[in-house]
Amino acid sequence: MTGTLPAAGPLEDLVRLREDLHREPELGLHLPQTQAKVLAALDGLPLEITTGSGLSSVTAVLRGRGGEHGQGDPPVVLLRADMDALPLTEATGLPYASEFEGRAHACGHDLHTAMLVGAARLLAEERNELAGDVIFMFQPGEEGHHGARLMIEEGVLEAAGPGRRPVAAYALHVASSILPAGLALTRKGPLLAGGDALRVTVRGRGGHDSQPHLLRDPVPAACEMVLALQTYASRGFDPFDPVLISVGSIHAGTSANIIPDEAELKIGIRTFGPGAKAQVLSGVTRVLEGVAAAHGVTVTVDHSMDYPVTVVDPAEADFAAETVEKTLGPGRLVWAPTPLSASEDFSFVLDEVPGAMLFLGACPPDRDLGTASFNHSPDAVFGSEVLGDGARLLADLAGRRLASAG
Repeated sequence: MTGTLPAAGPLEDLVRLREDLHREPELGLHLPQTQAKVLAALDGLPLEITTGSGLSSVTAVLRGRGGEHGQGDPPVVLLRADMDALPLTEATGLPYASEFEGRAHACGHDLHTAMLVGAARLLAEERNELAGDVIFMFQPGEEGHHGARLMIEEGVLEAAGPGRRPVAAYALHVASSILPAGLALTRKGPLLAGGDALRVTVRGRGGHDSQPHLLRDPVPAACEMVLALQTYASRGFDPFDPVLISVGSIHAGTSANIIPDEAELKIGIRTFGPGAKAQVLSGVTRVLEGVAAAHGVTVTVDHSMDYPVTVVDPAEADFAAETVEKTLGPGRLVWAPTPLSASEDFSFVLDEVPGAMLFLGACPPDRDLGTASFNHSPDAVFGSEVLGDGARLLADLAGRRLASAG
């Protein structure tokens, strides 16, 4: 597959789609306006399209007409893009900046969606040569809502037909800094950390601050929990199998002279292997309960997010690297020496199907790579210049992989 997107026409359509998505970001699992924009962008293509029942997903299947398969079914490849935004207020000043306070495409999912639409258009043009079927997975709820897992439960991996699961799955993720524009990055094995989020409620007995000896103050207990967790993270694990524990939120009380009944902690955990993940989840609960007992308060732990480690299949990593070199040109692939500590729910797909995830540098040409804000920052900016590269790369990953499997 050597599809091309010209500098004008189709590429301009993708830029407009990206900017339209960026202006009207939506959060979580229910993205009705985003879903409608994607459906409109796919209209007229020879696709079999379904939408999710429990979330605003779009699944499209393209039936290839090329290849010789004898009596067997043609192979299937899955391409995925996430569509949801982040709950923060944009501060970029872009002419197409978010129109809504508290919602912004600060992780580049608007680009991912436009790239996958572009890939669908390219592959549709080469349908007669396509040696199998392609599933296009437009996913909501990546940012902590388990959207990929929910789409799997609704059948996205068998969208091409019962028992016809993909032979491979691929996804791209743009980066607003760190990686130079136009370069792709991946690695064999663990690429991204497993991500867990805990909501911890410390319950005591509140009252007037003049009588603390008659109460059970949850605030000192919560503060000691923060310190105890940092010691546990640095002393409880092999430094070559690292664990990150961060308390991202701590909240209690309403007034200086009122001891509250409760304090709440929100804890983020990153791990890079299944052994450390199991150990840290049980260990954190043990530490919290121990501190609570020492203070005479109680604690409950709610496991609110659970993302596996994102593991790239070694053979698929080699294939993806070869495709980057063929599609984008020599020298465009960078091998990451170590995993990155962010998490991704494409990991749910890669737990089921061998495949690869790649990062694509998207720092705009007018920004300094060394000082540009990274993803999830209110002022993070992603250049639309990479839309063509991303669309071509996704299309060629699918086309070349089907040809090798046929």
